Amino acid sequence: MELKDIKAIIDLMRRNDLSVFEMEKDGFRLKLQKGISEQPVSMMPAQTAPMVQNSPPNASVAHPVSAETSHLRDIVSPMVGTFYRAASPDASPFVDVGKEVTEETVVCIIEAMKVMNEIKAETKGVIAEIVAENAKPVQFGQVLYRVR
Repeated sequence: MELKDIKAIIDLMRRNDLSVFEMEKDGFRLKLQKGISEQPVSMMPAQTAPMVQNSPPNASVAHPVSAETSHLRDIVSPMVGTFYRAASPDASPFVDVGKEVTEETVVCIIEAMKVMNEIKAETKGVIAEIVAENAKPVQFGQVLYRVR
């Protein structure tokens, strides 16, 4: 399953106010869940998928929208994983505040299940804020950057 397919499912969940989506296909299992517990996304081969996965006690996905940020668009994490601003510890960050981005601009890497996933901006604009902290865990739907 490709990232664009997962994003399409997320959009479907939002449009139809669904709180849980689960599917299994060709040995691949995907479970998306939103709600008060903000459980993370679980993606793994069906035969090794755990039954229950708990969020870390300090995990937070909610980000209040203030008057200052209401005109900004968010780039959010499409998955649970570890957020990296650069391709390696000694490399320059993919983007910084003030950098112009397009839909195809790679803004970060999220490591999930030992796989490095390049995350694209999927919007045009200028990076206004870096919200996520480098080399720290991020949750599905967590704001990574804000773009004006």
